[in-house]
Amino acid sequence: MISITPGFAINESEIEERFVRASGPGGQNINKVATAVQIRFHAAASPNLSEEVCERLRHIAGRRMTEDGIIIIDARRFRTQERNRNDARERLVELIRRAAIPPRIRRPTRPTAGARRARLEDKKLRSRTKILRRTTTDDKS
Repeated sequence: MISITPGFAINESEIEERFVRASGPGGQNINKVATAVQIRFHAAASPNLSEEVCERLRHIAGRRMTEDGIIIIDARRFRTQERNRNDARERLVELIRRAAIPPRIRRPTRPTAGARRARLEDKKLRSRTKILRRTTTDDKS
C-alpha cells in the first residue's frame, strides 16, 4: 500500500510500470538500458478514490490524465530505474494528495466603510485632475 494521507492509501497493484529508453545523459548505456519509467494509474477505476477526489484529480492532472481516467506519468530525470521509479511514484502521490484536500469555500465579503471612503476620495482626486486639464471655450473666439 502506498500511503497518500493518514487513513488514505492506494494499492500498489493499481499502478502499472513500464520501462522505456530515455534520452539525455547516460554514456554508453543510453542504447542498452531502459531507465525511464512510465507509470499508469487508473484513477477512475480505483476503489479507494471517491468521485469528488477523482474529479479534482482530473482537473489537477490536466493533460496527464486520459479521457478514460488513466493518469500517465513519465519519469526520466535520473540515470537509474530505481530513482526514476521513486520520482514517478512521488509525483503521483503528490497529485493525489493535492486532489484529496477539499477546496475551501469562498465566502463573498463586502468592502469596509474605510475602503469605500478611500475609493470615493481617489475618484474625486482623479476627477479634479481631469477637470484642470480641460481647455476653456473662451480661447477660441
